[in-house]
Amino acid sequence: MKVNVYYGGRGLIDDPTIYVINKMIEVLDELRVSVEKINLFEQKSSIATLPQTLKDADGIILAASVEWFGIGGYMQQFLDACWLFGNKDKIKTMYMQPVVMSTTYGEKDAELTLISAWEILGGKICDGVCGYVDNVVDFEMNKSYQAIIEKKAENLYRTISQKMINLPSSNGAVTSTVGKAHHIDLTPKESELLSKHVADDSYMKKQKEDIEELSSMFKGMLNKKSDQRNVDELEQSFNDAFTPNGEFEAVYEFNIAEKSEPFHIIVSKTDVKCYYGPNESSDITIKISMSVLSDITSGRMSFQRAFMTGEMTSRGDFKILRMLDQLFVFKTD
Repeated sequence: MKVNVYYGGRGLIDDPTIYVINKMIEVLDELRVSVEKINLFEQKSSIATLPQTLKDADGIILAASVEWFGIGGYMQQFLDACWLFGNKDKIKTMYMQPVVMSTTYGEKDAELTLISAWEILGGKICDGVCGYVDNVVDFEMNKSYQAIIEKKAENLYRTISQKMINLPSSNGAVTSTVGKAHHIDLTPKESELLSKHVADDSYMKKQKEDIEELSSMFKGMLNKKSDQRNVDELEQSFNDAFTPNGEFEAVYEFNIAEKSEPFHIIVSKTDVKCYYGPNESSDITIKISMSVLSDITSGRMSFQRAFMTGEMTSRGDFKILRMLDQLFVFKTD
């Protein structure tokens, strides 16, 4: 038989929880039980990997110290890791004995938290040790208290040996309802690997950087695709509306507020070319919004009207600007 003891306190010399679990370990040793004690405060950087240590255990002791409120952060992290990465099939066969000693108020609430958490994980419960300690020295010297602690350790041994049955608990129903909705089904090996990666700060940092890089890349691709679609629509609109005008030639540059690059229209004697990008020989520069340009290409507004109302501004030869309505005759949608 093997029992793991998970101590969630800070390791202070006057912590009564340490005295209780040491006394229980002495009893279990006498009963020839293999005991492994794990101090969570010493494993704080790798708590996510600790559910792996459950695989060889027949039962566990969860020992918490209430110094001001609740079971403490280390124990909470360990229980979180059990929920995320623990082998639920193994946990269902394991007995958990809570040990909660308090130097302030709240030991009963903390014990209930441990019991509820383990039942939600699907595990079995063994009657634990819970108490308030005002004076650590008096507590350790009290023979009656020692006898109670020893009896509790013996009870854990008998419970595991005889595989005592627990009455059903409503907390256990959470595993088959809420747990299924939110838990990722992983094999024990996958859970072990994932918990190792989570505990590796450098690995997690690299993963976050990779995710950010991929997000930026895909965002850029989407923006580029969106821009290209708009370019194709503009190009198609101007190509369809183009009406050659004899010997006239000009290069129009449209600076569209929503776009990062200018949209150029190169008009030759009998042809037109549209594209996004730089051009050093533009004859006229036009500043316009996409919404106004859409109104023009859909036939709801003319270039002249947009210019007269101030919704479009230009810099260059006004005669060239005026030719736009003659060169491009857009049909009303």
